Amino acid sequence: MSTVLSTKKLKENQRSLLLNATVSLVEYNAIKIDFVPFEVPVTIENAIFTSQNGVNSFFENVRTYNATSLVVNIIENCFCVGEKTKSLLEEYGQKVIKMTDYATELADYLVKNHKNDSFHFFCGNIRSDEIPSKLKENNIDFEEIEVYKTTLNPKKFEKEFDAILFFSPSGVRSYFTNNSPPECGAGGCFAICIGTTTASEAKKYIENAVISNATTVESVIAKAVKILKIHKI
Repeated sequence: MSTVLSTKKLKENQRSLLLNATVSLVEYNAIKIDFVPFEVPVTIENAIFTSQNGVNSFFENVRTYNATSLVVNIIENCFCVGEKTKSLLEEYGQKVIKMTDYATELADYLVKNHKNDSFHFFCGNIRSDEIPSKLKENNIDFEEIEVYKTTLNPKKFEKEFDAILFFSPSGVRSYFTNNSPPECGAGGCFAICIGTTTASEAKKYIENAVISNATTVESVIAKAVKILKIHKI
């Protein structure tokens, strides 16, 4: 039986996708997320979110200052990265103007379509530079607000894995802090990555880095099952 390591603890329905494919699963959280306090701007015309963590931290902060009710109209327009981020924003009653799969795509869209607008970018302490650098290069006004902190949670594994599921560059760095590529299994190990940025980081440590078809946890799992089946691992 193939053995897969997930660097993020999965939901029950996500675990089932692996277990139903007769794949053995080991899981842990390679990174730790902590929400941090910040001042909510009085008015937010355009907000940028690149993760669900940013969305959840923002609205938890809003709840703190508005204990009796959640102010759903605090943001006029939202721009985000990822289907799950978009869905979460809509659950909070927000209007999403544009969603892209990658930060580079969103940055290009903003430069092309909103060059004269101003933005609030709600992000973590370890965020990719694509959006801020692109906005600066094109003299687009924005304020960056840190709403959560990411810390690595390294763990040593003696067990060998046929595939490792990675969901962020930070998760890749965390895993390889205490584990080296040869420990991925004698038959060759595959890194299944949620996107191009994560894959680029994984390729620094492991040759077989594969990108999922979509930027969702379910797509990463589906890609892992397919790869293991193709290679009959």
